[in-house]
Amino acid sequence: MHYRVTPYLKLLTLLKLMTLLKLMTLLKLMTLISLLLSTATGWSAEDFPALRKSIDTVLQEQLQQVIEKAGLQNAVDQERLSVTLVDLCDQDKPRVASINGDVMEYAASLPKIAILLTAFVQIEQGRLDLNDNLETDLTAMIRHSSNPAATRVLDLVGREEVLSTLQSPKFKFYDERYDGGLWLGKAYSVKGAYQRDPLHSISHGATTMQVARFYYLLDTNRLVSPELTLRMKQILSKPAINHKFVKGLSGHPGLTIYRKSGTWRNFHADSALVESGECKFIIVALAEDSQGGQWFEDLASPLHDLVMAGQQKE
Repeated sequence: MHYRVTPYLKLLTLLKLMTLLKLMTLLKLMTLISLLLSTATGWSAEDFPALRKSIDTVLQEQLQQVIEKAGLQNAVDQERLSVTLVDLCDQDKPRVASINGDVMEYAASLPKIAILLTAFVQIEQGRLDLNDNLETDLTAMIRHSSNPAATRVLDLVGREEVLSTLQSPKFKFYDERYDGGLWLGKAYSVKGAYQRDPLHSISHGATTMQVARFYYLLDTNRLVSPELTLRMKQILSKPAINHKFVKGLSGHPGLTIYRKSGTWRNFHADSALVESGECKFIIVALAEDSQGGQWFEDLASPLHDLVMAGQQKE
């Protein structure tokens, strides 16, 4: 049996082919746009080296010299002081120096950044609305370290959600392979801890390396989308408490500081992503000493100078 191919069938076949070609072209274009956007804004984990693999021997020696000059070697030896410095002036090739970077300590209010992160993850997922009330609480929690605001947001996002976010494969901010890390198992209220960390039984904990990773992923748009990253950085900017790193860096004009600190009794914590012109660096420190806040103030400017001096040599 023979079928006659009419002009109508020929036209229909041609139209189908043209539609298929257009779809293929559109898919290629969408793929290209996606790749371009990921290169310009949202980066994948493979686009940047891991901080643990970016230890710079020169910067490490210089950090050690700063610690010794400040008379803090004894505190380091007793694991009462931890410091991590990350030079991000070349974002593709970070230089890292760390002393006791994987020693987990009580970190007071610093782990409020875990509440901030969980809130923005849920905002990105469409589970939470960044309305005026929430943004006001987040800002008060970070800039002024408001405990009532922190507890309200913690109750909103969910306690287990915060711990799940910190331990998620995407972030791994608490990782038992590296002595723990960021942990938040207690509301910022008079109520007791609801879940202490499994390694050290700490309610509000951190390591300087994991906090440095938080700021590194923040700055490279790997916590949330680039648009939401800007909102996170707005909340972390303009620190309202002038002590520790902020006070120590006050002699350097023109800096932009994204920061969260913490204090409880003899426990002191501070962390900052600092922008100086086109150069950036991260400093994180934890201390257990009544003079810990003063230590951080004294260390801030020399650590700033280490990064800037490295740029001048290049």
